[in-house]
Amino acid sequence: MGKVHLEIDGNKLEAEVGSMIIEVADKVGIDIPRFCYHKKLSVAANCRMCMVDVSNIPKAVPACATPVAEGMIIQTKTPKAIDAQKSVMEFLLINHPLDCPVCDQGGECELQDLSVGYGEDISRFTEGKRVVEDKNLGPLIATDMTRCIHCTRCVRFGQEVVGIREMGATGRGEHVEIGTYIEGAIESEVSANIIDLCPVGALTAKPSLFKARAWELRQSASIAAHDCLGSNVYVHHRGREIIRVVPRENESINEVWLSDRDRFSYQALTDSERLLKPRIKQNGEWQDTEWETALNAVVSEMKRIIGASNGEDFGVLVGNNITTEESYLAQKFIRGVGCNNIDFRVRRRDFSGDGRGSVRSGFNFPMEKIDHMDATLLIAADLRHEQPLTSLRVRKSTGFGKVMAINPFDGEYNFRLTQELQPEAKMLAQEFAAVLVAADAINPDVLSAEAKEWLNGIEANDTHQQIAKNLVDNEASCILMGVYVQEHPQAEIINWLAESLASVTQSDWGYMTLGCNAAGNKIAGAVPMQSAAGGKSEPGKNAKQMLTSGLKSYFLINCEPDVESVWSKQALQNLQNAECVIALTPFADGRVPEYADIMLPIAGCYETSGTYINVEGKWQSFAASVSAPGDARPGWKVLRVLANLFELSGFDYESSKQVIDELHEKFEAVGDIRVARKVPPPLMQVSEQEASRECLGLYMVDPMVRRAKALQQTPKASTHPISISRVKTI
Repeated sequence: MGKVHLEIDGNKLEAEVGSMIIEVADKVGIDIPRFCYHKKLSVAANCRMCMVDVSNIPKAVPACATPVAEGMIIQTKTPKAIDAQKSVMEFLLINHPLDCPVCDQGGECELQDLSVGYGEDISRFTEGKRVVEDKNLGPLIATDMTRCIHCTRCVRFGQEVVGIREMGATGRGEHVEIGTYIEGAIESEVSANIIDLCPVGALTAKPSLFKARAWELRQSASIAAHDCLGSNVYVHHRGREIIRVVPRENESINEVWLSDRDRFSYQALTDSERLLKPRIKQNGEWQDTEWETALNAVVSEMKRIIGASNGEDFGVLVGNNITTEESYLAQKFIRGVGCNNIDFRVRRRDFSGDGRGSVRSGFNFPMEKIDHMDATLLIAADLRHEQPLTSLRVRKSTGFGKVMAINPFDGEYNFRLTQELQPEAKMLAQEFAAVLVAADAINPDVLSAEAKEWLNGIEANDTHQQIAKNLVDNEASCILMGVYVQEHPQAEIINWLAESLASVTQSDWGYMTLGCNAAGNKIAGAVPMQSAAGGKSEPGKNAKQMLTSGLKSYFLINCEPDVESVWSKQALQNLQNAECVIALTPFADGRVPEYADIMLPIAGCYETSGTYINVEGKWQSFAASVSAPGDARPGWKVLRVLANLFELSGFDYESSKQVIDELHEKFEAVGDIRVARKVPPPLMQVSEQEASRECLGLYMVDPMVRRAKALQQTPKASTHPISISRVKTI
């Protein structure tokens, strides 16, 4: 890409050919007012607020739609530019309502801010203002369309970024209105990003409507806790009440976007029934008690059951969105008292890969590379429901690249597929293996003799061959496996196939994980076959064995197996039959109170400090944004105190930072090890019933989103089967 030299407000600059004036100005911090322009959207040039003065051009021109040229001299503050900008502002304010005192966007409105500098104190417009009927966009987005200035950011976001045309403009001239095409609710899983994009108060967040003014809020940086991406967020709060959550820009993770799940799940902390004091069940009735009494009861029960069974009849199940510090202390504590039954994988069926020594699960490449992939192969991946922002990245790559899929269900895609195979669930591994056979025919010198023998008898058809060719021929290619793969009874076979195909085709590969901290839980050692950082451990029971065989006692850390497990019915029955169930949870509702005997209140997401490790291995630490209500305490502190009551050594932590530093030191000593299988796993036949599943659903994946009222009112809230109807893509 060539370079041109230009000057903006006296600053001599160099820019790439084809860049727009506003892009160059933004890079060097020169402010040009704008409404319709956004760096992630196409140029619309319909607000005309960014008018600038370019030498040798008689009239002011829009900076967002004017490409730079060699020797160009641009002025942003000349009378010509300012007069043009003031004229645009006058036109914008002709029909805009004077309702700033009641507008929820007041205090952080781009129109309000710019009108101070470019507006007049007296309007020449004396006619009646236009009034536009508000649109019902669903439970997440509130509208006041009379305020709309037709910047079309919301429309372009749906068309270009999401790939679903849910918003559009109808009418002409002064009769133009922005709305949905058939007066329906917006159903996209990233719909609320249009709230951030809207430069006026036409689109605002319905759950936080009229709850606070911008200047009343404090802002804390944090990490979202509902998928393996680890989106960066700002938590806006007043006192200890969280008012809203908005995206924090991080180009390598969530760019400037946020999924609705990450944005509105905070409601679980503010509007649900919280556990405020420790509780002990006596004669079938819950009794509030003090921490000392509850902790002593926990210690007494653990000593009784662990001592009588040498730890065999006691099991620990941790949630997928607890912090890495909590996972690390949980496994350190439980192993310290003589038990090795600990696991977080309540939806996994295939445990044959346990004990191989891999320290971390997830991807072996950075997520941002997906944007630039020339070929992407999806294996049982329902990205829009598993990791919505990754779906946006895959869609971005289809501007020049190819996306293929082998899915045992009708996926809900927001991008086009060049090839798609839909095998029966029980045949997923065989169908995937056929692609490896086709790839081996192209590059026959990579696979081992054992692998070739394993593949003997599997035939590749034209579609398999084309998928393999696309991966081989394109330098930037990857294989993405969805959450369902890790729940499949042949998960280890499919993982081996992906690793082998990646080796043959020179592709990147990885798999999505359920929850925000599966990688952190694995590194922390919250699995039965290995301790922290891949250390050796005495074997213990995995989640399937604990939940299906039944134990005398369970220790749950922000985990609700009766909902989350693939063996939910068996899990519920065994939890109800257990002698003692100890639950560390932020919530007092759900079915946990039915089967628990002791409930300890712990802080929820945004109420505790900690660290999440995302699917690509990034460690992201955060501080508590607000304090926990009542007597709730951070989970890591509860586990530390329990270890102290057992008189275990090595639990003298004063902060969560000391905990994570200890784990990180162990991790650095061994490195990010991902041990490959030297010998292919045996191909075990499974039935369609064993391989099929009903997924948790977009807003059922963890205790927080299940309790977020606004999310539960959306069309995507209920549990739905994995087979879902396809949406027409753009």
